[in-house]
Order: sequence, then C-alpha cells, then structure tokens
Amino acid sequence: MKRRPTLGLRWRLLLALVLTSAVTLAVAAYALVGPLTERLRNSNIETLRQASLGARPSFERARRLREPERYLALQSAGLRLQGRANARVLVSDPLLDEFEYDTDIGAPTRQALLAALRSLRIRGTVVDIEDEQATIAVRLFKSPPGERTPGILVAQRQLTDVTAAVQQVRNALLAAAGVGLLVAVLLSVAISSTLLRRLERLRAAALRITAEGATAPPPPEDPVRDEVGDLARTLTRMQEALQREEASRRSFVSTASHELRTPLTMLQGTMELLEEDLRDQPVDLEDAQRQVASARRELLRLSSLAGELLDLSRLDAQVPLRSEPVELSEIARAVASEFDLRAAECRIDLAIFTTPEPPWAIGDPDAIARVLRILVDNALRHAPADSTVEMTAGGREHGWAFLEVADNGPGVLPQERERIFERFYRSPGASSQSGFGLGLAIGRGLAERMDGSLRLSSGDGAGARFVFTLPTSLSAPGASLDHDGGLDRIGVLGKR
Repeated sequence: MKRRPTLGLRWRLLLALVLTSAVTLAVAAYALVGPLTERLRNSNIETLRQASLGARPSFERARRLREPERYLALQSAGLRLQGRANARVLVSDPLLDEFEYDTDIGAPTRQALLAALRSLRIRGTVVDIEDEQATIAVRLFKSPPGERTPGILVAQRQLTDVTAAVQQVRNALLAAAGVGLLVAVLLSVAISSTLLRRLERLRAAALRITAEGATAPPPPEDPVRDEVGDLARTLTRMQEALQREEASRRSFVSTASHELRTPLTMLQGTMELLEEDLRDQPVDLEDAQRQVASARRELLRLSSLAGELLDLSRLDAQVPLRSEPVELSEIARAVASEFDLRAAECRIDLAIFTTPEPPWAIGDPDAIARVLRILVDNALRHAPADSTVEMTAGGREHGWAFLEVADNGPGVLPQERERIFERFYRSPGASSQSGFGLGLAIGRGLAERMDGSLRLSSGDGAGARFVFTLPTSLSAPGASLDHDGGLDRIGVLGKR
C-alpha cells in the first residue's frame, strides 16, 4: 500500500499558525462589522429624532411671529438643527401644499411629503427610512394666531456616511488581517527553523549512536530549558547509561570468558591426568581423588555462572513471582543451614538473630531465599577467618519487615556503594574468587519485583551491612527492631 506524503513539521506549524490567525480575524470581523452597520444607523436615526424633538419648541415660537421676523426665526432654528444633526430641515405650512421653510434649495422629496402627512394624521412623530435616507416628521403642537392646523417639522439625513464608515472599518480589518497573517508566517518560519535545527542535531546524534554504538560522540549540549532541551539531555543520559552498560558488558565478557576458560582448561587437564592414572597400574587413588575434587570445584563455578545467567534472564523476562505470607526467620535458618559446611571450611560463624515475635512479610519464598543466598555468599567471600557473619530477621514500623546480613570484611568504598548493584560490575581490586558481578544486581532486581528494596547500609566501622526490606504481612505483623534487647540469638552455625 502506497503511503501518502505527509507535511513536514515546518509546514504543519506554518499552516496551524496561519489558520489560527485567519480564523481569529474572521471571527472578529464577523462579530464587529456585521452588527456595526445596524448600530451606526440606529445611532444616527436616534440622534436625528432627539435633535428634532429638542428643536420643536424653537420652531413653535418662530411660527407664532409675524413676517419678516417669522422667517428669520425659522431660518435661525433650522440652521441650528441642521448643524446639530447634519440634516435637511423643512417646515410645512398649515395646508401642506408647500414647505414654508427649507434649508435646501432643491424641491422637497416625496419621502418628506409622505412623512409630514403621516405625522399630521397620527398626530405624532414619524420615523421613515428609505434608500439610505432617514426622515423624521415632528408635529408642531402650538399653532400660530389665526391658524387652526399646526405645522410639521421634517428633518432628513443621508445614511451613506454610515456605509462609508463601515467600509473604512472593513478595509482596516483587512489590512490588519494581512499584517497579522504576514507576522504569523514570519513567526512560524522563525520558530520552525530554530526547532528543526535543534531536532536535526538530535537526529544526527541518534543516527551516530545507531551506527557507531554507545562510543559515538555525544550530542551537542542544548542549554534551552524546554521540551527539546529536555530531550537532548535525556539522550545524553541515555548514551552515558549505554556506555556504562557497554563497559560492563565488555568487562563481563572478558571476565566470563576467562572464568569459563580457566575451569574448562583445568577440567580438560584433570580428565587427561585422571585417564592416565586409570590406565596405570596400580591406580593412585589419593591423586585421583584430588583430581576429582579439583574438577568438582570447577564444575561448581561453572554451575554458579550458569545459575546467575539464568536468574538474570528470568528477571529480564518478568517471570511472575508469587505473593504470599513468608516467615523470615525460617527462611534465614534454612539458608544458613545451606552454607553451614562452607562457613566451617572458611572458619566463619553464621549467627542468626530475630525478634521474639516471628517477622512476617509478603513475597515469593524462593525469591526471598535467593536474595538471602546472594547476600550470605557475598559475606562469606569477603569476611576474614575467625569472624562472624550476622543474619538478622525482624520487623519495622510503617509496614516493613527486613533481613540484614553483616560481615567484618574490608567493606565497600564510598564511590562504589551504588555501582556494586550494577550488572557485571566488579571492583577493580576483586580477586578471581569474587564472582561474576551479577549477584547483587539480581538481588536488587528480585527485591524490587516484590515491592521491596535492597541497599547497603551506611553503618559505622569496617565490613558491609546489606538490608533487604519487604512489605509486612497483614496476617502476622512483625515486631519493632530493638538492638538493645529486642533481638534473640537463635542459632550459630559454621566453624566447629
């Protein structure tokens, strides 16, 4: 299926700004220009009507005068009304056969005659609008002496100035719309150009990372505090994390290949020597047993590496864990018994402490035991001979239970307190027996999968103290920790 071409970000931003400006101006013009004509017309008509009504007394007084004062007074009142309302002013005679006063020299319009007749008939004010012309007819109530019929005051005003004013407003709006659209185009081009340049730099950096890997040059620093700047800083942090992962992976590959090659080479040599011993007669059983024991140690190292890699793959695959009440002191005793023989060989005591009331937590029993095995194995690797590794199971307030494993070894350097939980990380001074750098990473991953945590406690003195916390079981809440008298020593395993 052929994909339809899509507009780029620049054109979409330009189109959005132009459309927004155009719609805004169109709505403003519709809301302003549409009612403006009607409002101006009504305002002019009302002004003409009020001015005519206000001038009526002057015309009534003027019509009661005799000639020539009468005409002069009508002329004065008419000119005042004309100046005030910008209108043509006419005053009819009693018989309406002609207008006795007119400010214009032209013939009266048919509209003026009809308005005067209607005003005389209804005895009131008449407002008539026709052909862009407004006509007001006002009845003069006070008749001159000897006249029984009052006169009519007529005022006419052209409304074409309203149309001209509205047209000027419309032209001004069109000019403003043109300027607004031009500004919108210029702003969109400027903004989109800057934005696209920054995005293009990020795209080039991402392509370099894709082509060259985590060792590619980092993207240029973007000091702007906006979403694109945040994206650039996130990309930089991601590349730094990839570089750490790549360094750890290479270190692991180097370590694993060495660790695999060493036991395999020793196994191969041991099997060859054992085969020669078995061919020779009589068989040297003591030497054969030493070779079998050596092969067994190397097989155990291979099995440990395979087990850690399997645990890591299960952790990455998000294999579901059980969630059930677990009694932590029982787990501690079971794991301690597994290391009894090894602790005796290392001349190390395994001491177990717990609260008087058994601490209960929520988690997967097998995963909890696996984390505790990792911590005990780590402690036995680093604890000196004739020392004690302490295992503590207890409860804390605020809904947490804990397992602690402490040793008297060399401890952890401050700069490595968090790095030891990274995958494949091994301390620069680690010995060949210090493992593959996966145990603590697996332990923290399992703890977090059970809504708990695994951390290195910042205790005083030498050695390391790892704290493994889990949510407390609601069915059997644990007791609070009290190092002065709240813990019972329930067993010592190890050296004899």
